[in-house]
Amino acid sequence: MNLTKDELREMYRLLLLTRKNDERVNEIYARKGLPELPHSCMGEEAIAVGCTYKLRQDDYIIPSLRARGMFLVKGIPTKVMMAGAYGKRTGPARSISTSHHMGDMSKGIMLGTGLIGSSVAVATGAALGLKDMGKDSVSLISFGDGASSQGDFFESLNLAAIWKLPVIFVCENNGYAISTTTDRQMAVENVADKAAGLGVSAVIVDGNDVLAVFEATQEAVARARRGEGPTLVECKTNRWHGHSENDRDNYRNPAEVEAMKRDDCVKRFEKYLLDKGVLTPELAAKIMQSVLQEIDEAVKFAEESPFPAPEEALRDVYAD
Repeated sequence: MNLTKDELREMYRLLLLTRKNDERVNEIYARKGLPELPHSCMGEEAIAVGCTYKLRQDDYIIPSLRARGMFLVKGIPTKVMMAGAYGKRTGPARSISTSHHMGDMSKGIMLGTGLIGSSVAVATGAALGLKDMGKDSVSLISFGDGASSQGDFFESLNLAAIWKLPVIFVCENNGYAISTTTDRQMAVENVADKAAGLGVSAVIVDGNDVLAVFEATQEAVARARRGEGPTLVECKTNRWHGHSENDRDNYRNPAEVEAMKRDDCVKRFEKYLLDKGVLTPELAAKIMQSVLQEIDEAVKFAEESPFPAPEEALRDVYAD
């Protein structure tokens, strides 16, 4: 691992920003509703930050529902994401798209889709395009364990292996496909086990350890840039909330969720940095203050922004 103290502190700030932004969006949704239905990433922030940190601007990503931190790492302003949640004109694509599946090609973010598993094929196609153009950029897609049971997953990994495409498949395995546990949707123990029969290199990491995710992803990126093909990075993690904020989550024992929260990826990294002397309690408090201020400003920006005019719905239907 080759990270400076400043880079480690920035990773911590991004983890904290992802967590606190999610908390605020959930709170606003519960209090007065939002056009966007939040799918909380709380508990899984280390994956989003770890797999995206230090990617190049010309590396392309498609974040999953629970990978909000990927947008922030790639440079999407917090206020733009917040405006998207509010459905305001200043949000992604003038709020034709919410912040769930937004894209911004100038920052290397491809437009996602709500169809489970379908973006795995899109990321694979993007990797084929990058290879055909002779670029050493990579494509990275994040998805849940449920998506690994879709046909798109197997077809994509198969072609990526055959053609040695520069794509990294990041599985956020939180043990639940909405309410279906992994042992009820697949016969193997790990999603990574599925890669062996397709000829795809795979690794399993602790998804609550941001540095473990970072190191595994960076190794996968290096392999891809060398022309050695795809890698599946399976990140074992925890989902603190239900599938969405409308999910009553009555299929899990509350004690199970409380146990998950004791392995908080943000607090774990904070303790690591404090123990290493990279962070002090005073600096941690200062970072927290700046994060909360950034989110306050984002909410103010979103609430004061206008809604899109009705005629906006007719824009971008056809290419010019």
